[in-house]
Amino acid sequence: MHNVPSSPAPSRPPTDITPLSGNQKPWSTADSTELYGIKNWGNGYFRINTQGNVEVVPNNGQGNKIDLFELTQDLIDRGIRAPMMIRFPDIIRSRVGLLYNCFQKAFVDHNYKGEYRGVYPIKVNQQKHLVQEIVKSGKNYHFGLECGSKPELLVVLALMNTPDALIICNGFKDCEYIETAILSQKLGRKIIIVVDRKDELQMIIDAAKKFDAKPRIGFRAKLNTQGSGKWVDSSGARSKFGLTSMEIVEGVDLLRKEGMLDCLELLHYHIGSQVPTIQSIKSSLKEAARFYTGLHAMGAGLKYIDVGGGLGIDYDGTGSSDSSINYSEQEYANDVVSILQGLCDEKQIPHPHIVTEAGRFLVAHHSVLVFDILGVNDLEQKHPPRTATKSDPRLMQDLQYIFEKLNRENINECFNDLTQAKQETLQLFTYGVLTLEQRAWCESMYFAIATRMLTLARQLPDTEDIIKFMSQELCDTYFCNFSLFQSVPDSWAVGQLFPVMPIHRLNEEPENEATLADLTCDSDGKIEKFIDTKTGSFRETLAIHELKNKEPYFLGVFLTGAYQEILGDLHNLFGDTDAVHVSLNEAGYTIDDYVPGDTVTEVLSYVQYGRSEMVDSVRQATEEGIQKGLLSKQDAKALIRHYEQGLAGYTYLEEAE
Repeated sequence: MHNVPSSPAPSRPPTDITPLSGNQKPWSTADSTELYGIKNWGNGYFRINTQGNVEVVPNNGQGNKIDLFELTQDLIDRGIRAPMMIRFPDIIRSRVGLLYNCFQKAFVDHNYKGEYRGVYPIKVNQQKHLVQEIVKSGKNYHFGLECGSKPELLVVLALMNTPDALIICNGFKDCEYIETAILSQKLGRKIIIVVDRKDELQMIIDAAKKFDAKPRIGFRAKLNTQGSGKWVDSSGARSKFGLTSMEIVEGVDLLRKEGMLDCLELLHYHIGSQVPTIQSIKSSLKEAARFYTGLHAMGAGLKYIDVGGGLGIDYDGTGSSDSSINYSEQEYANDVVSILQGLCDEKQIPHPHIVTEAGRFLVAHHSVLVFDILGVNDLEQKHPPRTATKSDPRLMQDLQYIFEKLNRENINECFNDLTQAKQETLQLFTYGVLTLEQRAWCESMYFAIATRMLTLARQLPDTEDIIKFMSQELCDTYFCNFSLFQSVPDSWAVGQLFPVMPIHRLNEEPENEATLADLTCDSDGKIEKFIDTKTGSFRETLAIHELKNKEPYFLGVFLTGAYQEILGDLHNLFGDTDAVHVSLNEAGYTIDDYVPGDTVTEVLSYVQYGRSEMVDSVRQATEEGIQKGLLSKQDAKALIRHYEQGLAGYTYLEEAE
């Protein structure tokens, strides 16, 4: 730290610093495209149009399109509230067709003799309209459904009626689950009950005898090969589900003894969700194929191999993180087909029909969370506080001196002095040397210096460390009208990186850096990791626009269609958002379905609060208040009206009408 002169330093005007934008070409939508990486993760479904708004193109970059910002405004005019979940069923249709066509191409290229039978695991998102769209979109492809629990089985039985499509029954099972599945076979449903625990096999045999039915049975193999990524623990020798090789051999012996070995039609395995590397997929497939050929040699009536889930999507566009993938869907299909073909041809056995459970791949892109910004905590100080004098503490004079001497030549020296002054401010206040007013002055001057220093550093070479540090110091907090725990829980729970960006004003330069804070009273209710297209990793702030007075500002969280809605919780009693299903046509768009978000009354009922009892309790309190002279009858009436309106209203913040 440099000492100030013994006499007060003369007041000098700050060194002139030309704004960064003055030295650059005008900002363009191409700059925003690169900044937010939308080409990398959008898969052609999302792009920026010439108006500077995000555009949705459901048919993989071709055909009809819609301006997401204009759509949001139209929906608000129709009474749909932000935050809102906007779902595009056209994207689901595109994804189902894309996956089917990838396998068909691989079959032709490798002369594969089996068939493709995809299923959608409804645990990924059980929303009724979404599952119905999967069934509808998959009819021409014999696309089926997978269930992992008894309630999910009941859903699947009600919705699945596609001829030759499979219903795969996974998860822990009791007698009721198994008997329901076996009885449903008599409706013509093609149901395969997968044995996840060895005890389930005997229950299946007993139920088949009870109802004089011939069940279709699958074995889930517990592979030694482990997957990779955030969900790696769902695979490997210590995984929760599956049969060991010893248990599989014992199961074959039991079925042979019962004369039911021909009922064993499917081998299943699963190496986890969102597998980032193709090497993990190939390694597990080779091991599973050996299980398949071994079971075939033992006389099992195998027809299908279910390669499970794991087909990932590119959340960040890097190709090198757990939120990304280093392979395409066509490469995935090619590897699955070629490995199975090679090993089956080696053992001279028929090629099996291939089943996939690629839920995330099918539905993640179709859903976008759109929310508005409520306010901002802005730390930039464009004007310093009053000038420090000789009568002020030495630290204040030091900060004044740093502010006045900062220039291009001494920026590194001033940076070191400033960081030391910040530490001294906190220490001196703690020891009682600085008053509260003096600490406030020091903080104000610190941010004034930091603001000028960041502007200057952006114009100079070799100042990346200063830029990074000061960007984080001056980072704004944008307060957002949504609940992270309800709508994007994986961001909090497992550090999943989701694409986040403004949906408009993308032809303007976003000059602010910010983190996003949700409505909950929880320090974890924030997003502090964002896509970084330059490093291939992530950045701790989001480039964002300054708010304009009385103009709404909307952000979107993309690729939220898998797991997020169904995993959402009621932290601070924020419930489901409004949701709309929007289909595109030549004339524009139609709203196929509108699902209102939870009211306060509905959310409270989930935690056993009754509306009538609550209203009666408050009404009784107002009567007592009137008797004690604490409030007037008019006040009591207004309070009850507001209370009842609150119970009937949205759990999120709404603008006053």
